[in-house]
Amino acid sequence: MSTATRPYPIVQDLIESFASWLKHRRELNEIRQLDRADFDRIAQDLRIAPDDLEELVRHGKHSADELPKMLEQLGISAEGLGRAHPLLLRDMERVCALCSHKGQCDRELADGTAVENYHGFCANASTLESLDRAAIMPR
Repeated sequence: MSTATRPYPIVQDLIESFASWLKHRRELNEIRQLDRADFDRIAQDLRIAPDDLEELVRHGKHSADELPKMLEQLGISAEGLGRAHPLLLRDMERVCALCSHKGQCDRELADGTAVENYHGFCANASTLESLDRAAIMPR
């Protein structure tokens, strides 16, 4: 629904934000109710450290939204990377989600300067540089 067709867009946005926040709090509560053995088993099944899983859950489902944007600005197909190296892409998503430079990354992506500057702030920089771009270029 566009802003022009919504009678109270600001109120609607606030309601949607609150609903998302509430859903995330419920998900966190669900995770906290697991006993440690179950939680560790889930982390093991996902092949990540339990501490990383805890942190990822805390950050929420949009915590790696910058990665596809970065890949696009670098001329790398996220879909192609996922087909060629699915585990690598998943690890890059984990690294992105746990990154502490979100503000700078978002600014650089918005300004279109990420390609020139990502080496200085992106925790995935060395991985991005090592990719065989020919195998994962957009088609």
